[in-house]
Amino acid sequence: MDFKISLWLLKLGALLNLYFLLRTAAVEADPYVVVPAWIFFAVSAYRCLFPVRYEHYVVLHDSLWSSVFATRVFATFAEVAYIFLLAYVLRRINVEHIGWVTGVAWFMVLQVLVCQVCVWLAILTERFELYFYEELGWLFMYAANTIGSAYLYLTVDTLPGRENLLLLNLVFGIPYVPFQLINLAAVRRQAKRQVDCDTAWILERLALGLRRAIEVKNPRTDAESWGGIVGLIWMTGYWATLLPMWVYYIVVVLSRH
Repeated sequence: MDFKISLWLLKLGALLNLYFLLRTAAVEADPYVVVPAWIFFAVSAYRCLFPVRYEHYVVLHDSLWSSVFATRVFATFAEVAYIFLLAYVLRRINVEHIGWVTGVAWFMVLQVLVCQVCVWLAILTERFELYFYEELGWLFMYAANTIGSAYLYLTVDTLPGRENLLLLNLVFGIPYVPFQLINLAAVRRQAKRQVDCDTAWILERLALGLRRAIEVKNPRTDAESWGGIVGLIWMTGYWATLLPMWVYYIVVVLSRH
């Protein structure tokens, strides 16, 4: 199976993200809401235009802009901003200041930082099993967000419209868990297939990994290189459709009050 057409259609997501970015820039709202949204939209637009898959340095375009290193730098800011925004939603709606819900929100922020360490080490050391732990961290974050949202939705009276943010957390979080379990199984299989090639000196390995992340680009469009159907769904939902719309809706709702 070839994903060439799908990868090119992914570029339409850049238009959606730029539209949301411009709309959000015109909104007068809490900077803790709009700034993370700006970062997320800008980076998602970039990733739609120049898609990259870290494993094996797979790219659509063999260009300066298609770089595992640059993409990961941008993605680090985008992912931290996105999870910070979800955590901020919980804290804003937690009007009764329930301690464990606040703890869940800050756990999400801490966990996304741990995930960034895992994915950077995976790239620089070329150890695929570290991608498993990064993805496992995302499962923990969404599970925490879903549990906190369910409790607030069932127990807390909030301003009109904001309950929809909690409902969206549930609508996304509940089906995400089985999807992520499938994704984790795929990542685990890939890690087991990797041939270990340790170098004698860890700093040498990190330097080599950094150089490869900057320089190596493997233009491919076959389905296997992009993670198959699961990978395509992940890219489309994350960069081009579901998550950008979700973030924009958060901005719209929280800017009303």
